[in-house]
Amino acid sequence: MKTVTRFAPSPTGNLHIGSVRTALFNWLFAKNTKGKFLLRIEDTDKERSTKESINKILDGLKWLDLKWDDDVVYQSKNQKRHKEIAEELLSKGLAYKCFCSEDDLNKMREEAKALKKPYRYNRMWREKKPEDGPKNIDPVIRIKAPIEGETTINDIIQGSIKVSNEEMDDFIIMRSDGTPTYMLSVVADDHDMEVTHIVRGHDHLTNTFRQNIIYDALKWDKPKTAHIPLIHGPDGSKMSKRHGAIDVEEYKNNGILPNALINYMLRLGWSHGDEEIISLENAIKWFTLEKIGKSPAKFDNDKLISVNSHYIKELNNEEIVNFLESYYKNKYQINIDETTTKRLNLGLNDIKSRSRDLNQLAEMSLFYCSKFPISISKKAQKNINKLNKDVFKDLLNVLEKIENDFKKQKIEEVISKFLVEKSLKLSDIIQYIRAMITGLDVSPRIYDIMEILGYNEIKKRLEYFING
Repeated sequence: MKTVTRFAPSPTGNLHIGSVRTALFNWLFAKNTKGKFLLRIEDTDKERSTKESINKILDGLKWLDLKWDDDVVYQSKNQKRHKEIAEELLSKGLAYKCFCSEDDLNKMREEAKALKKPYRYNRMWREKKPEDGPKNIDPVIRIKAPIEGETTINDIIQGSIKVSNEEMDDFIIMRSDGTPTYMLSVVADDHDMEVTHIVRGHDHLTNTFRQNIIYDALKWDKPKTAHIPLIHGPDGSKMSKRHGAIDVEEYKNNGILPNALINYMLRLGWSHGDEEIISLENAIKWFTLEKIGKSPAKFDNDKLISVNSHYIKELNNEEIVNFLESYYKNKYQINIDETTTKRLNLGLNDIKSRSRDLNQLAEMSLFYCSKFPISISKKAQKNINKLNKDVFKDLLNVLEKIENDFKKQKIEEVISKFLVEKSLKLSDIIQYIRAMITGLDVSPRIYDIMEILGYNEIKKRLEYFING
């Protein structure tokens, strides 16, 4: 039988980092087994589901290159089918109409609270005839859950888990307004989509026990399940906004590369020996559900940044320039011209090796742009404010002598000689040169930068501050 997995997000917000890992594990398992990876948008909550959220889910998956097979399934379009299944269960005596009022349910909750027991519906309408129900109440439809014995799930990751059927209740499968609930819709869609494996978060374990009741009632084959542990923050608590970015769009905007995020998320709960950097090709080859750990995985942003810096070093200059064109245009209204492209091609390797993310790379490369005056960091501006202009006027005169041989070795040579003549050390002037040329307080080797920018540009930048 061909493996079929699915990723089934609810479009009620952004694509969360935990959902990304769920999608990734489903995608990898399908690829590893030469199966299919399907995408279903569970948009039945009309009040909370939005088109914007749907687009963010689709855009996020595309950015991560997690391509789905077949057309996207929208759960809301299958409601007629879901209702038919509810009616089938009702007609076979496997479900029943419940006419409990809100007062009835509140009374049950109060009784459970007084007894210090968890609230469960007391099945008061389980054996009653629907024609005896009050005419002024629209009934819900509840599944007839088993009352005795126990239910077992043999989970690929969590192992064998048993629950006493006394802990299960007759949950609702059809609301009083005639709309199917999540429990019924998921089972129906997974069956109709021929899903063979359900890979989802550990927090869905209770749902699996409930959904299996529907599978058994309909005598449908149950998919195999793999409940992956949740993601926690470094402090061991549930991952939240206070731990940093938590959705894909934020990571993208923060300069994280998609393949870096994929690599890091892959290692969050799954491992292959001591391998830290894993290509997508090897991930597909090595991935198995059995290698996913049972314990919650701790998200470490520093490790993500470390992985990201590795992938930045592997980018070619054309890829980086394409990113910079968009970044500079949006943030600074700067267009990259031919001169800037030449400078970037000469200087990017050094900057790549220093960059934690694409945004940092962009800011560190900004001084190569032809537009002048350049952006100045606060620390660099402090250095410029302390400038001894006479010293740098003399330095300009020295540099003018090598205008036609403006190479880094020659630049270093004449500056070293200049320092000896002035009884200065390189540390006495280097921070000022860097500030005036790059606008930064930290940069690649200044002699390399000076050669790349060329004498005329260096002269223009130094004079701007010396004469300003």
